[in-house]
Amino acid sequence: MSGPAAGTADAAATTDVVCLGESMVTFLPSQPGRLADVPSFGRGIGGAESNVACALAAAGHRAAWVGRVGADGFGDHLVETIASYGVDTSAVRRDPVRPTGVYFRTATDRGTDTHEVAYYRAGSAASAMSPDNVPYEDLLAGRVLHLSGITAALSADCLALLRDLTAPRPGRPLVSFDVNHRPHLWRGGDADASVLLELARRCDLVFVGEDEAEEAWGIVGAEAIRAALPEPAVVVVKRGSAGAMVFASGLRPGPRSSNAGGAGNAPASRSTEGGAEFAADTVTLVPALRVDVVAAVGAGDAFAAGFLSATLRGLPVRERVRHGHLMAAAVLTVPGDLTDPPARDHADRLAALDDDAWGRLRLGPGWTAADRAPEEVRTP
Repeated sequence: MSGPAAGTADAAATTDVVCLGESMVTFLPSQPGRLADVPSFGRGIGGAESNVACALAAAGHRAAWVGRVGADGFGDHLVETIASYGVDTSAVRRDPVRPTGVYFRTATDRGTDTHEVAYYRAGSAASAMSPDNVPYEDLLAGRVLHLSGITAALSADCLALLRDLTAPRPGRPLVSFDVNHRPHLWRGGDADASVLLELARRCDLVFVGEDEAEEAWGIVGAEAIRAALPEPAVVVVKRGSAGAMVFASGLRPGPRSSNAGGAGNAPASRSTEGGAEFAADTVTLVPALRVDVVAAVGAGDAFAAGFLSATLRGLPVRERVRHGHLMAAAVLTVPGDLTDPPARDHADRLAALDDDAWGRLRLGPGWTAADRAPEEVRTP
C-alpha cells in the first residue's frame, strides 16, 4: 500500500494510541564497568515507541505497536514480550532478509562520559520501513499516533514515512512526537537536526528536552523552544530536575473526542509567523519528583506515556505532567527500560496532592507496588 486512503482515521477508533518505531533486543550489563570488562549481559527489550506502548497498555489503555522485525529469534522475542504487556502487535511486519536490531549498553547514566552503547542496527528490518510497506489502516486507527525522531534517523525511507504521517490531512488522529535527538544516528549534522524541527512543527503534541533543543537547534530556554515550535497545540519542554513546562493552546486526542486541552493558568501571548496567528497559550510549570534512581534509562518514554495517558483521560495539564513524572519515577527505580506503572488510583492520589505535599515526595525502589496513602509514600 502506498500512502493512506483518505478518511481512514474517520472510522470509529478502537485503539487509544498507536506507536510506530524500531524496537530492539537490548543486552543489560550484569555489573557496572566498560563494555570490554562486563562478563555477561541479561536480555531485555528497548525502543522508545514500544516502551510508550507497553507503559500505556500496562496503565489500562488500548495500545498498539507497529514496527518491522526480522524473521529471527530476536524478532520473536520482541513481539512476544511487547504483546505480554497487553499491546496489540498484530500489525508488526516480519522482514525475511533483514535482521532484528540489537544493542549493548553499560550501566551508567546515558548523560555521563562513561556511558557506552554498542548498536547493531545498521540494515535492520526496521530501517526498511517506508510509506510503501507499513499498514496505514492500522497506523491511523487510533485516537493518537505516537512517533519519535529516532525513526527519522534510521534511513531515507523511514524519514519519508514520518514526513508522510505528519502531513496534514482530514481526520488525522492527534500526532504526538518525541524529538528524541540521537546525534550518533545522524550523519549530516545541522541539516539532519533541522529535519527534527520540521517534523515537530507538523505535529499536535511535542515532547522535547531543553538540553536536546540546545544541542540540536542551538535554542536555549523553554520560551525560545515554544517560539520555534508555534504550530503544535501543546509543547512539553522537559527540564530535567527542574521539572517540565507545558505550553498549551488546546489538545484534541483523536477525531472523535472532545477538546481536553487547557489548564487554569494565565494565558501567554503567542508569536506570529508568515502572517498566521496562533492561539494564546496557557503555561504550566510542574516540578519534578525526587527519586532514588536505579538506572536513568527509559524515563523519557515513560514520561510521554504518563502524559498521554492523562491526556486521553481529559485531565488538567498539571495532572498530565504529574502523571508523566510518576510514570518516569516508576522506570527510574528499576534497572531496565520497562516496569509496571503504579495502579491508577494510587497515581491519581499522588497527582492530586497539593504543591507542598508533592514537593515533599521522595520515591524509591518498590514504591509502585505499595498501594499506600499519599502521606505514606517515602519522604525525607
